[in-house]
Amino acid sequence: MPVAYVIADVDVSDPKQYEAYRALSPGAIAAAGGRFVVRGGRHETMEGHWVPGRVVVVEFPSYEAAKAFYDSPPYLVARAAREGATRRFNMIIVEGV
Repeated sequence: MPVAYVIADVDVSDPKQYEAYRALSPGAIAAAGGRFVVRGGRHETMEGHWVPGRVVVVEFPSYEAAKAFYDSPPYLVARAAREGATRRFNMIIVEGV
């Protein structure tokens, strides 16, 4: 059964404001059946030119669950709290195995 991963590359510009997002997002993720696999931590670029900031990986039971999480009311609140706290916030959903 395929799973899905939400992967985010974040460049935080206002750590204090970003803390509100960090406090709200775990509940939204758990409510959609997700779990953190990576939440920050040490990383380095092995090939190419990608220079990520904070890397976050969240596993969901399906692609549909990951998409539903993104538009869920709890995550909409978290996204609003994050507004203006980052220079960059890139997020993708990718189907896994």
